[in-house]
Amino acid sequence: MTYLNENYQNLGPSWPFPYPTNPMPTNWPYMSTPWSQEDDSSYRAKEQPLTFVLVHGSWADASFWAGVAAELSKKGHTVFVPEFPGHGADPNKNVTHGMISKSVADFIISHKLHNVVLVGHSFGGSVIQKVAELVPDRLKRLVFLNAFVLKDGEMLADELPPQVVEQFKQLAASSKNNTITLPFDFFREAFTNLASLSQAQQIYKKAFPEPVGPLFEKLDLKKFYSLPIPKSYVHLMEDNVIPFGDPNYGWHPHMSSRLGLFRFIQLHGDHMTTAHYEPKLVASKLYEAARD
Repeated sequence: MTYLNENYQNLGPSWPFPYPTNPMPTNWPYMSTPWSQEDDSSYRAKEQPLTFVLVHGSWADASFWAGVAAELSKKGHTVFVPEFPGHGADPNKNVTHGMISKSVADFIISHKLHNVVLVGHSFGGSVIQKVAELVPDRLKRLVFLNAFVLKDGEMLADELPPQVVEQFKQLAASSKNNTITLPFDFFREAFTNLASLSQAQQIYKKAFPEPVGPLFEKLDLKKFYSLPIPKSYVHLMEDNVIPFGDPNYGWHPHMSSRLGLFRFIQLHGDHMTTAHYEPKLVASKLYEAARD
């Protein structure tokens, strides 16, 4: 599959996150405001209007969701895309998983959001697990998009093959600020395997150094596994970030099955290319995962 849709490729460095239009009080300085899109009634199907909060993963910032947020907004949904510590405009990379999850929970509270469909991609899956513990009464459903679902007491690194963990440790040790910068060859083959070379290069420009700390923190998730919040798992079938073939690793069913009863949605796609170049498709699948 090669992606030919270039509509969302040239987002530029100033894609509006954050942009301070009547900002709400918050103790985190890099909060975002709702994604807004011109109303296009002719585009809308009869969809149940929902409130989405989209949480990005590692080696990304809030602009990862640009196209998907626009497509959801066109359909009449309210969409928020918070940025969190150690990412986006934040120069401080000395962050913890707790700081990240609390910032998303604080965003939901400060924006007075309820009945939220909370979506996590990749590393964002572990974030929405912890956010669910902090604000369970404000959530309508959790949606995991090829996202980590950690067991109680696990750290994210436990779900990666040992050779990948060792590579990440070496990259962090060679950095000046305890971050991981992915080599392009690794990123191209694992994160953007369905992209053309030029598309992979465009996405790589936004693959900022990732703080290493949150990847190696063990998470207490006992409360998460006691919550009755409905859950969905959206599976991108060609995602090669976690290599295929080893039953001890993988998105689905290895991690998705931990959710217990959950709604399962599947589509063709890889880890990052599909959201960038097929945003309408991804948005439609997120809606299928989120609707009543």
